[in-house]
Amino acid sequence: MEENKKTIINRLAAVKSKSGKSCSQIAEQTGLTNVYVAQLLRRQAQLKPDTAPKLRAALPELPEDLLQEMMRPPMRSYDPNLIQDPCVYRLNEAVMHFGESIKEIINEEFGDGIMSAIDFYCSVDKVKGVDGKDRVVVTFDGKYLPYTEQVHGLLIL
Repeated sequence: MEENKKTIINRLAAVKSKSGKSCSQIAEQTGLTNVYVAQLLRRQAQLKPDTAPKLRAALPELPEDLLQEMMRPPMRSYDPNLIQDPCVYRLNEAVMHFGESIKEIINEEFGDGIMSAIDFYCSVDKVKGVDGKDRVVVTFDGKYLPYTEQVHGLLIL
């Protein structure tokens, strides 16, 4: 019988916790972004076969059944109550607040289109601000996808 997603995520969290490593440390060892590592461990991304040995090296306690599970295409979903978490709420608020301006600049710089969330890299970094205080840098690096004009093609009978 297949384990449910929550149980798998809990098992993966236990492996990470036992390793004592952060997502950023695992990312450094695997060549992935720290957010992608977190996505893998939350079953929001698929572990690719070429990356599996690197992840196994970074997390030697990762059992084979979980490694195999991580290589299956995941059911990408989220709990609708996630927005209630203050950190997630503020991230959403920032995107909503700056969204129209970001869209305007994307349109000016690229044309009529969007940023892909599939051909996409995301990372979180900690930096010191000019005032010496810790600051959070979230980078969204997505491929530009132009909208296409929808014209009728040739009908071949």
